Amino acid sequence: MLVAHFTLAYWCVLIAALLPIVCSAIAKSGGSKSRRQGGFDNDDPRGWLARQTDWRARANAAQANSFEALPFFIGAIVIAHQLGAQQARLDILAFVYLVLRLMYIMFYVGGLSTLRTSVWIGGLWVNIAILFSGYR
Repeated sequence: MLVAHFTLAYWCVLIAALLPIVCSAIAKSGGSKSRRQGGFDNDDPRGWLARQTDWRARANAAQANSFEALPFFIGAIVIAHQLGAQQARLDILAFVYLVLRLMYIMFYVGGLSTLRTSVWIGGLWVNIAILFSGYR
């Protein structure tokens, strides 16, 4: 009987799928104001987020980008597994991608646009490497 196990690469997929939620929490955090005073409005969260500026707006944009980047990462991991990629290489690449995504979010929220773009490009290249890691 073949028993499948959750590889490190699959754990990275799970964590990457949770990153948009983390970004959302960052965007909504840090305020002690009531809704009437301009604090987070759970009755209209998207409208409230659309009115935000500065680091809250950037955290919300990082959330959107995290959702946008997720399908390619998931697809690359699944395809690499199906093609029989070397597991250690795949795990390392997936972990590097995850670290780059975390750096991307930190740079985005921090307003470091040049570093953010550089890390995004690095993540794209790592994703491409993941996709082709099973190519023979």
